[in-house]
Amino acid sequence: MNSENFSLSERLVSASYVRQGSQARRGHEQLIRLLLEQGKCPEEGWSESTIELFLNELALMDSNNFLGNCGVGEREGRVASGLVARRHYRLIHGIGRSGDIAAVQPKAAGSSLLNKITNSVVLDILKVAGVRSVSSCFVLPMATGMSLTLCFLTLRHRRPKAKYIIWPRIDQKSCFKAMVTAGFEPVVVENVLEGDELRTDLQAVESRIQELGPDSVLCVHSTTSCFAPRVPDRLEELALMCAKYDVPHIVNNAYGVQSSKCMHLIQQGARVGRIDAFVQSLDKNFMVPVGGAIIAGFDEAFVQEISRMYPGNVHLPRGGAEDAGCGPRGAAATHPAQPHLSGNVAREPRETEPEGGHSAGLHAVHTPGVWSQGGPAGH
Repeated sequence: MNSENFSLSERLVSASYVRQGSQARRGHEQLIRLLLEQGKCPEEGWSESTIELFLNELALMDSNNFLGNCGVGEREGRVASGLVARRHYRLIHGIGRSGDIAAVQPKAAGSSLLNKITNSVVLDILKVAGVRSVSSCFVLPMATGMSLTLCFLTLRHRRPKAKYIIWPRIDQKSCFKAMVTAGFEPVVVENVLEGDELRTDLQAVESRIQELGPDSVLCVHSTTSCFAPRVPDRLEELALMCAKYDVPHIVNNAYGVQSSKCMHLIQQGARVGRIDAFVQSLDKNFMVPVGGAIIAGFDEAFVQEISRMYPGNVHLPRGGAEDAGCGPRGAAATHPAQPHLSGNVAREPRETEPEGGHSAGLHAVHTPGVWSQGGPAGH
């Protein structure tokens, strides 16, 4: 409904009632205008009605939804099931063109616009979450492991002599398989036990770089958050080491956006040394279905190079509508509570320990969110 249609409606319904409806509509449109104008996550989360209005408006911009249109090409957004079409708000064409996921699809202006907005909103959220200097990111319809593989394959073109990826060990299969799938040999560096914590063995990492030779090392593959008793890698020291030896640095930040500690480590690492890209899971951080990730970095040209490495077009990225519905305040609402809750998790098992019995809890001060004396651990 535009202003002309609202005026015509006054012939059928009381003008005062129509004006109320028009004002309500303008409220939705004002929110959409601010999103398009600023490209940032709304400060206050949108209602579902605003989100659905916006998605329906965007869908009408795609050629498969043009009135009277009957496409005869090989990609015309045809869907046999109405149920499937409605599930995707009739945004059927997807994004990308000729194998470039970042390219605008001429037949899908609405879908392409939604993709651009999603990437812009996610970039804003990463900054709000703590990585203030991040310069570029994009959302992929692949989980964290395959997104890490894409980063490694992109680095292959920059470092053709490289054969190895140095990897401080974590007991998780996907990140290990990501390196093998990309065709590289993981060089596993065991962690060192410090109290109850498993921490990065910096001396061993540097020794591996020196033994193998920097040119034969594709990158250091570090991790922010994993399962206790392993704590986040020493990102600042690793970033300094990578800068010293001119070795790329890829960070597995699968769980990290929800943790101010993890995001702080990435920001500090990029500030003092080298971090080329960091990858985070959509489902672990944004509460959307499994199968999406965000690749972000501090060099826009490198992030774009990674996006061009993706072969083919894709369905629309998930997460954009959820981000708008949540807003930065909602997305970050759990951050202040994490240190307190983590402290309870660490403290309460100890209160139930039998005298002279085994320890029921780990004293892991570098675990994201755990408080130490004087404030959050590591800050």
